[in-house]
Amino acid sequence: MAVTSPMTGGEAIVAGLLANGVDTVFGLPGAQMYPLFDALARSADRIRTVGARHEQACGYMAFGYGRSTGRPGVYSVVPGPGLLNTTAALATGWGCNTPMVCLTGQIPSAFIGRRRGHLHEIADQLGTLRSLVKWAERIERPADAPALVAEAFRQAQSGRPGPVALEMAWDVMAASEAVPEAAAAVLDAPPKSDAMAVSHAANLIRAARCPMIMTGSGAQDAAAAVALLAERIGAPVAAFRGGRGVVDEAGPWGLSSYAAFRLWERCDLVVAIGTRLEMPTMRWANMMEVATRLDGGRKLVRIDIDPEETGRLEADAPLVADSREAVLALLEALAGHRPVDNRAAIEAARAAAAEAIRVVQPEIDYLDVVRDVLPAEGLLVEELCQAGFASYFGYPVHRPRTYVSTGFQGTLGYGFQTALGVKVAHPDKPVVSITGDGGFMFGVQELATARQYGIGLVTVVFNNAAYGNVRRDQETRYGNRLIGADLINPDFPALAKAFGVDGASVGSPEELRPVLAAALSKGTPALIEVRLQRGSEASPWPFIHPVKAY
Repeated sequence: MAVTSPMTGGEAIVAGLLANGVDTVFGLPGAQMYPLFDALARSADRIRTVGARHEQACGYMAFGYGRSTGRPGVYSVVPGPGLLNTTAALATGWGCNTPMVCLTGQIPSAFIGRRRGHLHEIADQLGTLRSLVKWAERIERPADAPALVAEAFRQAQSGRPGPVALEMAWDVMAASEAVPEAAAAVLDAPPKSDAMAVSHAANLIRAARCPMIMTGSGAQDAAAAVALLAERIGAPVAAFRGGRGVVDEAGPWGLSSYAAFRLWERCDLVVAIGTRLEMPTMRWANMMEVATRLDGGRKLVRIDIDPEETGRLEADAPLVADSREAVLALLEALAGHRPVDNRAAIEAARAAAAEAIRVVQPEIDYLDVVRDVLPAEGLLVEELCQAGFASYFGYPVHRPRTYVSTGFQGTLGYGFQTALGVKVAHPDKPVVSITGDGGFMFGVQELATARQYGIGLVTVVFNNAAYGNVRRDQETRYGNRLIGADLINPDFPALAKAFGVDGASVGSPEELRPVLAAALSKGTPALIEVRLQRGSEASPWPFIHPVKAY
């Protein structure tokens, strides 16, 4: 292996980033990270560094970058409290199987483990990281950096994707020595489907009268193959959050989650592709009981790249493989198959669901406007707000990776900050963040980041002066004893303008349409407040937990 001229630890890390095709780092510099950020500054023609006003935004922006592209989102912050400020983003990336690379520092190497109270010391930073991410390691010397950076990118992208982390001590990052030439990570070859398992799965599909395909995040790169499988076996395709857009939900086979629920009693077989099956095993069942297999005697063909998943939910035909490869193998095994024609039932479920969800107002009318204004390739980032919850079933998704969700982590406040990273990753595509007033204020300071870096994100803030979901639950389940639910907010348009960002306020879907269209066409950062009366929004939960009464 070729050896380069002497490099600092920071320079060696950046060399590894460049070898792995990194074009953006989200970061907030500090004392322990100066050598790394200096190396980034000297590589500014090849790597863009996007700063932030809070470390949490660095993590969330990296999450948005990774979630919407499938490529690792990279961020860097100081150790200790700086790193801890990003752990919600790391947990969200872990929950959403999103490739992320966290680069952080450490106290001087001689102090590690001594608990002397050095600047930013925490008891066991590496152990803390390992409890949150897929893989974490310490770089002990500059010469080790290229190999460990490559390993980090291999871990983040091989098998089940996920966040990883590297730390380097303060003194090591500044030290210099001869460093091996950096090289790109060599990803693990994904497992291939077992021929006998494929044959068994194909036989189960042939015997099914009303099959259904359910997709998760692991199916996002298998969209074309999944669409062919849906047509081949005559099955509707549905997803709860992460797998949305794999098949066009406005096409002949794609369905909203609620429309799929209306077909659930008829369904006798599920083909699950890259999904934990949260929708049928929890959302359509009992969230407090662990399901070990599908109910109602339904058969399950399950495709997942992670062999551990086969032990979490019993499948009749488990296929441990890459989603695209396994679906193509099934298509080959099903050559000549003539499915039962369920198209009339699918269309009936679609129409009935579309009519039923109209009661979720005003959320559905606002989502209709967003969907009409955004082109098919435009990206929507939801948030834990009433419109965000309604988007699970009331916002049709047309393309893969164009609907960004927090997944099962339910990370309140992630949305606006994540959407900034989505927009950085897709500068030529329109990106809309929908958020509530409560969640938006978790990261309101990042309006400054949008302005400083020209991030043309359009943020729609639904202002109901409350944590709306909390307030409804306290009203209906706890005798209207309200605590911590009502909010006093700033003048959002004026606040946006104070940051140098376009601000507007609307009071109806009709008012939103031209304002949103104009903001997207301008291509600069914008905030649009939607004024709502506190407590006026209809509950979306009957369509998310449709077997429960709320």
